[in-house]
Amino acid sequence: MSLLPSVRRPRERAMLTLEVLRAERLSPSFVRVTLGGAELGRFRPSGPDQAFRMFFRRPGQQRLAMPTFANEAWMAQLIMQPVSRRPWVRMYTVRAIRPQLGELDVEIALHEGEHGPSPATAWALSAAPGDPVGVFDEGYTFQPAPTARRQLLVGDESALPAVLAILDHASPDLRADVFLEVPTEADIRPGIHRPEGAVVHWLPRGDPALRPGARALEAVRGAELPAPPDYAWVAGESALATGVRRHLVNDRRLPKSAITFTGYWRHGHGSPG
Repeated sequence: MSLLPSVRRPRERAMLTLEVLRAERLSPSFVRVTLGGAELGRFRPSGPDQAFRMFFRRPGQQRLAMPTFANEAWMAQLIMQPVSRRPWVRMYTVRAIRPQLGELDVEIALHEGEHGPSPATAWALSAAPGDPVGVFDEGYTFQPAPTARRQLLVGDESALPAVLAILDHASPDLRADVFLEVPTEADIRPGIHRPEGAVVHWLPRGDPALRPGARALEAVRGAELPAPPDYAWVAGESALATGVRRHLVNDRRLPKSAITFTGYWRHGHGSPG
């Protein structure tokens, strides 16, 4: 994440090794990968936008060489490994977890760059049962006040799983304005679970040349909201996150303390690791 919000991290964390149970293409731009394994019982569900580092093998690697440190020193340990052994690592959100079935779902937004598919995209498209996957809990950021009954939720495709999980766990009396930008109309999810008072605006980008997040930012700036939000959660491409926050503070006079904003990625910049 390039923008660091207030993160509620678990008191105890562990590097866990799971495996792919199945993979399913949801739409042109999304793959759902279901993970499981004996160590999943040590992964504790927390907030609705619970994030985790996911470690997966590079092409040609026969084994997954996970870090052993279960603290912030893991990154230095990872970098010290030669590339031939070092796994890829990316941040993802828990889309759903079913402890009674021993399953965790992660939805991966597929990205194609000028040099081909991203490492995570290539991995997701080829993921097969039994493939090893590492998981390290990073906590959650969605922390509205108990009195925040009207909320604003904004995200691009990288934040779609988190927003859908937030809606899954929302109070039935929540009133929310939700703006979700996705790459194509075929990526719109009909019939998603949401409280009756949550209005979802789907924003298919359509034009591949349009910067991701631009449509959502424009839509929020021009939106006639029925009432000012008590709390806003914004995530996705960094310009979307900072742009919406700036608009809410400067134009809608929302206190900075009532906004959680997270830049998951930067357009045109590859992820480290």
